[in-house]
Parts: sequence; structure tokens; C-alpha cells
Amino acid sequence: MVISVDHLTKNYQVQKKREGLAGSLKDLIAPIYSVKRAVNNISFAIEDNELVGLIGPNGAGKTTTLKMLSGLLSPTSGSVRVLGHDPWKREYKFLTDISLVMGQKNQLWWDLPARSSFMLAKDIYGLSDKSYKKSLHKLVDMLELGSVLDIQVRKLSLGQRMKAELVAALIHSPRVLFLDEPTIGLDVLMQQTVRNFIKDYNKEQGGAIILTSHYMEDVKELCKRVIIVSEGSIVYDGLLSEIITKFSKHKIIEVILKTGEIQTQKVIRSRVAATAAKVLENTNVADINIKEVGIEEVIRSVFSLNKK
Repeated sequence: MVISVDHLTKNYQVQKKREGLAGSLKDLIAPIYSVKRAVNNISFAIEDNELVGLIGPNGAGKTTTLKMLSGLLSPTSGSVRVLGHDPWKREYKFLTDISLVMGQKNQLWWDLPARSSFMLAKDIYGLSDKSYKKSLHKLVDMLELGSVLDIQVRKLSLGQRMKAELVAALIHSPRVLFLDEPTIGLDVLMQQTVRNFIKDYNKEQGGAIILTSHYMEDVKELCKRVIIVSEGSIVYDGLLSEIITKFSKHKIIEVILKTGEIQTQKVIRSRVAATAAKVLENTNVADINIKEVGIEEVIRSVFSLNKK
């Protein structure tokens, strides 16, 4: 087992602000704190070669979870094991076997060419010249980044910077990769490029990848299994393909009239056959299609159900 999470919880102390000048003075002398639970008693396990989507609305606890798995935060309670290590101990062997890529954070030296940051990573991870050159060549070739390696990072486009971030994060061939919003802010074509790279890298490298993203296309294309979190708790852990049948009580009947007009209606699953038969009795109907509700809509409904 690559990753094991057992009853993991993370609480934060949040200061309550009093109103007015007098309240501000009291806050300085005797602050009042409340406890915010960002991650609430979650458990899951990830095996070798899995690429798992960790999805949920803003504030659901996704990034906090990744930070605990990568050792940036310590848990309030519960335990985490990644490749047999306690992430919070930040042991050198652990750090050389994982990598964390955050789409909104820059790890490259802004005023230097990307190649300089790659060389720094080589020294940090103690890579031999042979290993470094082999890894760099493979990653640069996969991402088609060769023409910009010697250009200042500040002068690269957002897409080029994201590619360079991936090279820097993967130069030491980690066994576990945490990806937090890797396609955020990218245009549609660059999002697809990054998705293709992640898919190909996972096939070649193996290991385990956890992906968080607000773009459902990322999740649908890359992840067979998803873990849905809402308000710090897991509300679903299983195959993406089974979410619709588990949480959607309806199907969509699309009616195509002889005039070319298309009408749609949402029908309870148990009533689909009877409703379709009745629709076909209408002489103005040319054809009908029966579809599942979109995965995005189903997942939104999962979030809303958990808030009630």
C-alpha cells in the first residue's frame, strides 16, 4: 500500500474579531478563538499505480489533506503513512520519493532560466549526471519544452511555466505525486496538454498520483477512482463511473420532433420506460434519446446533500 490515511483530522484556531475600536483593543489583550475543522476524521488507502481524484467545493479540505500527506502540515489527530513514512517527520528518503505541485504556487526561480532551477533540483536530490540528463531529456521531450529552457521564467507564458513546474517536480522521478489544481488558469489546449502528460507519465512511471481539480474534464479523463470531500468529510470513495447510478435518481429523455425541435425532460429512473413509450405515441415525435444526467450536475447534488 502506497498511502494509508486513518481517521485523519485537522483543526485550526481561528480568532474571532470583536466590533469597534474597543473590540480591537480587547482582541490584542485577550483574543478569543474558535476551532475550525478543515479535515474531519477521513480514512482511505491508495495502492501502487492508482491515479485518484480528490474533489470537492472550495474549502472542502482538499489542499489541507494534500499538505498533510506531503508533510507540510501535521494532523491534529489520526495517522498518515506514505511509502511507509510518517510525512510530518520529513525524512530525506520520504522527500526524495514524493513531489507536490500546486498550480497557484511557483517553485521556479523567477529571474533565472528554467534550466537553472532544474540544476538546483539535481543538487538537492543528489542526482548523478547520468540520471539527471536521462530524466530531464524524457520530461522535456514529453512536454515539448526544449526551446524555452534557457529563457527567464518570468518571460515564459503561463502554459510554459506550468510545464517547467512539472519538470522541476518530477526531475527526481518520485513514486508519489500530489497535484493540486495543475491546470488552473490554463487555456483549453494547454489543459489538454497537461492532462495528456499526466496520463502518459503515470503509465510510464507508475507509483501513485492524487489529483485535485475544479475542472471536471481533468477528473473525467484521468481518474477512474474519485474521493469526494465536502466540509472536511468524505461523502464518496469509489469508481467515477458509478457515481451517476449511485446518486442520480433521474435520467434525461431527449425528444426530437419532426420539426427539428428538441425537448428534454428529467424522469425518475423507474418511470423511464413508461414515459418513453408514452412519448413515442405522439405522431409529431421523430426520435428519442435516453441519457444519464451529467456527472458535473450529479457531483454538485452530492455536495448540496451533504450540506443539508
